[in-house]
Amino acid sequence: MTLRIDATEPQAHRPGRCAFVPGKKKQNTYQTTTISNSQGRTLWSGAARPGRMHDQKAVRTEGIAEQLRLHPKVKAEGYRGLANAFPDQVSGPPKKPKDDALLGEQHTWREQRRHQFSRRICVEHANAEHKQWRPLQRFLGRRELSPATHRAVAGLVSDRAAQRATHPRPSTELVPVNLQPADSPTSRNLRPARPNINSRPRRKSSWESPKRARTTRALQSRRVR
Repeated sequence: MTLRIDATEPQAHRPGRCAFVPGKKKQNTYQTTTISNSQGRTLWSGAARPGRMHDQKAVRTEGIAEQLRLHPKVKAEGYRGLANAFPDQVSGPPKKPKDDALLGEQHTWREQRRHQFSRRICVEHANAEHKQWRPLQRFLGRRELSPATHRAVAGLVSDRAAQRATHPRPSTELVPVNLQPADSPTSRNLRPARPNINSRPRRKSSWESPKRARTTRALQSRRVR
């Protein structure tokens, strides 16, 4: 199983120091790290810190990088810094080429980036599931209570996600192809049977309807009399 690591930035109501205002969002926020599986289920969420702190620094501060070192069999999709530190365990986003790079290199980078985003989209869904709860859309309480509130909501989300059915992933196993000639008797038996047009029931015309037949017989009987 490959873990997905990402961070989210819930907005806080009370203004504070510059440490809580990241340069990306320009708002008073605090950040948390979320780990999910390939099905988008929340496995762990925590490591609350000021919004200005970098995601990778928070991962190293909370000891997540040390857990990767202690468990070398664990695979993860994370940040570029973790991928450089653990190249056999963590895969990060591809390195962006220079502006004067060839078009082939830029196209290859875009394709690798698209595939990497498609593998990480499940953890984005897990973060979106957290923000469906009103306290995490915009936290209005005291800042020191935000980590406990986030952990409580993450626990409820994880319990609800554990009850969902597991979606089977499409298999990429190769299937043998029938290499028999087209005129062989075995290949004729494998062909789908064609519908027999003559076996379909013929639709009766209006002159053959029972009501028309009764009317015709009544007129004939009157003429005979």
